[in-house]
Amino acid sequence: MVTAGSEDGATARIGIDVGGTFTDLVAVVPERGLVVHHKEPSTPADPSKAVADGLAAILAQAELRPEEVAGLTHGTTIGLNAVIQRRGARIALVVTEGYRDILEIGRSRMPSSFDLYAGKEEPLVPRNRIVELAARLSPRGEPVTEPDAAELDRAAAALRATGADAAAVVILHGYTDPAFEEGIAAGLRERLPGLPVTASATVWPEVREYERALVACLNAYIQPLMRDYFARLESRVRGLGVPAPIFISASNGGSMSLRSAAERPIETVLSGPAAGVAAAARLARGTGLGAIVTFDMGGTSSDIAVTLGGAPELATHTTVGGLPLIVPIVAVNAIGAGGGSIVWVDGQGVLKVGPSSAGADPGPVAYGRGGDRPTVTDCYLVTGLIDPATFLGGRMRLDAGAAAKALSGVADRLDGGAPGKSAPGDGAARHSAARHSAARHGAAGDGAAEEGAAGEGACEAAAGALRVATAGMATELQKIMAQRGLDPRRFTLVPFGGAGPTHAAMLAEEVGIAHIVVPPTAATFCALGAAGADLRRDFARSLRRTLDAESAARLTGVLAELSVQARDWLAEQSGDGAASVARLSSSADMRYSGQAYELRVALEPYRLDARAIAEAFHAEHERLYGFRDQNAPIELGTARLGVVAPVAELPPAAAPRGTGSPGPAGHRQVLLAGAWHEAGVYLRAALGVGDVFAGPAIVEQDDTTVVVPPGWSGDVDGAGNLHLRRKA
Repeated sequence: MVTAGSEDGATARIGIDVGGTFTDLVAVVPERGLVVHHKEPSTPADPSKAVADGLAAILAQAELRPEEVAGLTHGTTIGLNAVIQRRGARIALVVTEGYRDILEIGRSRMPSSFDLYAGKEEPLVPRNRIVELAARLSPRGEPVTEPDAAELDRAAAALRATGADAAAVVILHGYTDPAFEEGIAAGLRERLPGLPVTASATVWPEVREYERALVACLNAYIQPLMRDYFARLESRVRGLGVPAPIFISASNGGSMSLRSAAERPIETVLSGPAAGVAAAARLARGTGLGAIVTFDMGGTSSDIAVTLGGAPELATHTTVGGLPLIVPIVAVNAIGAGGGSIVWVDGQGVLKVGPSSAGADPGPVAYGRGGDRPTVTDCYLVTGLIDPATFLGGRMRLDAGAAAKALSGVADRLDGGAPGKSAPGDGAARHSAARHSAARHGAAGDGAAEEGAAGEGACEAAAGALRVATAGMATELQKIMAQRGLDPRRFTLVPFGGAGPTHAAMLAEEVGIAHIVVPPTAATFCALGAAGADLRRDFARSLRRTLDAESAARLTGVLAELSVQARDWLAEQSGDGAASVARLSSSADMRYSGQAYELRVALEPYRLDARAIAEAFHAEHERLYGFRDQNAPIELGTARLGVVAPVAELPPAAAPRGTGSPGPAGHRQVLLAGAWHEAGVYLRAALGVGDVFAGPAIVEQDDTTVVVPPGWSGDVDGAGNLHLRRKA
């Protein structure tokens, strides 16, 4: 393993994840078996301030000296937010002569095929800041038109006139020879000192001119902002006396040096969710789980990702701020509502959840910050799943009465406006619901019946909203799994995020999952993933050739070139030691001739003859679609190579030995599966290795709540992970 700083005894690693409401930090000290987590209120005006304040706090909590830190890995959404909010740099674009309208034309598709009033996304670069250049390559990589010094002088003058803060260069078929495009970018940098110029083929040399142009433009768009932020971040970290190298989380689940991130910030835009999936993959390897589905439920949305064999699934196509992005990312899919998603009734009297969110401010009604529209979090509170007195470890007290009142309004709208009107069902059950609700919300005396009736409606609305949210999540999860030819019943669910452990069992029961693993630091899991993120980068080169002996030889040569680039990159990150432990993986995008889309096919590095490559493609096509066509020509698309170098081994925190049969710290009434149950309340900090308990139960920890329904049991493994298992 390559552990920066290990020669002088520094082994602690710190992961940082900057969110909109809180900045999460996790410190891992392997030799002490210690994992410490901390939440610091975010400072949107300058996120580095919250990072510095949180870093000082967690060093004190973990009793660490600054020089004992071996490395910091920081995940950030600054670039993502800049793209979404369109507040990046003023950029210009240099394109092949005759292709000035590349961003305007795009893919010639309307945003919505059936909405005649739908407007197109505004181009990232307006047409008056696009400069044409007499430069062009053929599809085989031969120069068709090569700019001379006078042409570069003219283009540089035109760029200067745009007043741009950064620029991108996109030459037709530039992916075939990245050096050609980079040479033009270098010539422009010489003529315009201080102007950052991004060459598209250097960032991502993959076919599809429009998407490649957008990657280059997005990189240029956020680069000045990210460079300024990284400079402030480094200054604040060094100001605390921490000499450790700083790494930045990448969208592919790995990490890169601060310098690499400043050069290629586009690779960091989706780093937050990716770090959590990377941590789950590490958990899967440590616990022997072969197939997991991660379930990250935050305030706005719920996301899932699939991990097979301890490795996250990667994708190369996603959308950021309405713009397509083709760099490799961990395949995270949004599947539904978050804790702040609003519960409402549409004009047809149908109960809905989301997509609007109350956010962090004003937040759920129970937060008492002025919110008046009930959310999923309010539903958790009214049904007893979370305790108003112990939320966030008691640091934030919730208003259960306000939540119940807001949900009663939802119930009234569902019932056609009759306050307290109940849904059809067993009278005893409704009476029980009213009694429990009245008790939970403090009803007494002559007003108890009225309060109970109102509470009954609130409880039924809350339970209904949770069922609606769960059904929506389950539908999306099953669809996504089916598209991959996977059966969710064969997977283990790993929930994290503030609401993930609370909702996990509801989702698992809906889709047939029988095993859930809740990590000890679920609410700060993305920061933990950052702390242990491996150095990782992906390389690509488009070929666009029919598969035969000649193209197979070309593929072999390209992969060899990419391997050299990968090892050079690793040496820049943390010295030559990283390259010695690197793992390389090869793949290629292929399709039958005439197909519209390609399949990613893993390749054996020592079996790259045409016959072996064709068989690998046939087998993958048959696995996904149920057939193969041995006689159809196969087209080679893009050659891909991934490199991973472990930065450090993060052993799990030492977990105390349990008693085997722990007693609950208390009991409370919870509404699950349409009925009230008396659930034992357990404290996560008091559970030890080997402890076993049965549902219905609630497990409370400082930053989240775990729900264990009837028919499920819980047990704690040697690493402190909480396993929930559904009884046969």
